[in-house]
Amino acid sequence: MRPSCGNSCTRRKDEVNLVNRSIVVGVDHSAPSQAALDWAMRRAERMKSDVTLVHVVNDYWVAEEYAYYDRVMESARGLLEKAAARAGEIAPGVSVRTELRNGEIVRVLSDLSEDAALVVVGTDKKGRIEGEIFGTVSLQVATMSLSPVAVIPLMPPDARSGVVVGVDGSEHSLDAVSFAAAEADRSGQDLHVVYACRIPNPWILRDIPEESITKRIEEEEKVVLAESVAGLTDRYPDLVVHQHLETEQFPAKALVTAAANAQLLVVGSRGRGALKRLLMGSVSHEVLLHIPCPTVVTRIRD
Repeated sequence: MRPSCGNSCTRRKDEVNLVNRSIVVGVDHSAPSQAALDWAMRRAERMKSDVTLVHVVNDYWVAEEYAYYDRVMESARGLLEKAAARAGEIAPGVSVRTELRNGEIVRVLSDLSEDAALVVVGTDKKGRIEGEIFGTVSLQVATMSLSPVAVIPLMPPDARSGVVVGVDGSEHSLDAVSFAAAEADRSGQDLHVVYACRIPNPWILRDIPEESITKRIEEEEKVVLAESVAGLTDRYPDLVVHQHLETEQFPAKALVTAAANAQLLVVGSRGRGALKRLLMGSVSHEVLLHIPCPTVVTRIRD
């Protein structure tokens, strides 16, 4: 690990603007939510950001005409008070406010994301469960949010290091690199830029000379990786950048593997695929289904 460069680093204008915005944290009674709160408070302390803790009571089940309404709302207020107290213990110098909302949690967090630097939610998602792929709150929040979203799994306190980011040459992946580089520089971590370009099955390439395949992959590697890291050393002189080419695994699998022991994984919200109507690309979607560590899905604002 290298020393952090602190306030001497040069930041882009949009990065400074993000610092001035609040970090929004979705809180509930779950253990992953507590992990998300802990992670968000430590990051807010580094970033000198305010934090807004949000709990949403689903108005489909709870409305003022129901006899149990006051009891549910009182419990919700108690939850926010406990979360705020824990936040104060973790980062005493961070300004924390709470919001109790009625509605649907994904919609509420999506609305709040418009003015947020980052939305943080917990997740217990570890694999594909039939029928629940589109029902997972963290996936929906990452899809609907207008700001970057940090999805935090409940993990043992193992020693972790490095920031991993996936690239594919798209505008969205370049945005992810920018976010990841700033995060690595602030936290004093190395940056690992991963480009996964899996070689097709041998039967597809049976009539193409092996040296031609290798040459084409190397050419694409040089272009994509070079464009992805261009200018980082000028912006962050102390940042250590590692470039990785993966040809044996598909992108999502390569990123999950690369980030197995990382402090943070960063992916763009959409890749170069033809289905531009999708709000979140297949790679980021698959990564969140098999999340290996705290993961940020970046978002390019319209």
